Amino acid sequence: MENPYLPYPVRIKEIITETEDRNLKTFHFEFIHPEDEEKFVYTPGQFAELSVAGQGEIPIGIASSPTEKGSVMFTVNRVGAVTTYLHNMKPGETMGIRGPLGNWYPWEEMEGKNVVIIGGGFAFTTLRSSIIYMIQPENRSKFKDITVVYGARSPGMLLYREELTQWEQRDDIDMHITVDATEDPDWKYNVGFVPTITEEKITSADNAVALVCGPPIMIKFTQPVLEKLGFPPEKIILSLEMRMKCGIGICGRCNIGDQYVCKEGPVFSLAQLKELPQEY
Repeated sequence: MENPYLPYPVRIKEIITETEDRNLKTFHFEFIHPEDEEKFVYTPGQFAELSVAGQGEIPIGIASSPTEKGSVMFTVNRVGAVTTYLHNMKPGETMGIRGPLGNWYPWEEMEGKNVVIIGGGFAFTTLRSSIIYMIQPENRSKFKDITVVYGARSPGMLLYREELTQWEQRDDIDMHITVDATEDPDWKYNVGFVPTITEEKITSADNAVALVCGPPIMIKFTQPVLEKLGFPPEKIILSLEMRMKCGIGICGRCNIGDQYVCKEGPVFSLAQLKELPQEY
């Protein structure tokens, strides 16, 4: 971007309510000026600031893949004033997107390797972007086996349920969907916390990279599971989306030690994080 403070004007194209509590909605935005879409070049793992005039802005991971043209997608959790206002907006209304911001998953290093994706709750957004990116015909041959462990508190809190079903039906992705608990007699998938299911389903770290994004408690208990399975710290890639703030390292509220998550992250290897204070 020429001016990092200036958002691109966008129009809400579509809104999808994702979860049964209606607190998570997916927004598809189209750029008002076609040339802005051409400038908004991003890679899975990056984020952007959603800017609502008169309300403020919020940092959100980009849920669409750069291979999906015509719109850019974000899944927003209703937790404060800006997100509540956004949840009440309608298709056709306009706002802004500032970005793309931050770094991304190490795609060049991942080529030729098995990829293990581990996600929890609404932090599955950039992992959704990554899956869509990898399964595109022009990209699928770059990666070996793809294994996904994705969990939520209950079946009604899972994101992208239609896509989860489509991925499960593919023969080139090994899907492991789980919920913390359920009383649904028709539930046919796993029941258990993400770290537990990861330990049960991931059997090898050979030639593999693990991408992990989720709430801090999930990350805390997934790290030792992956290390026990044999993943070296440099092959465990974490996204610290919850630490994102202004996006350009000016406000100083995203730092972990001497690292600004908005600038040096949000993607870090566990090897990098082991050199920093345990504040994430």
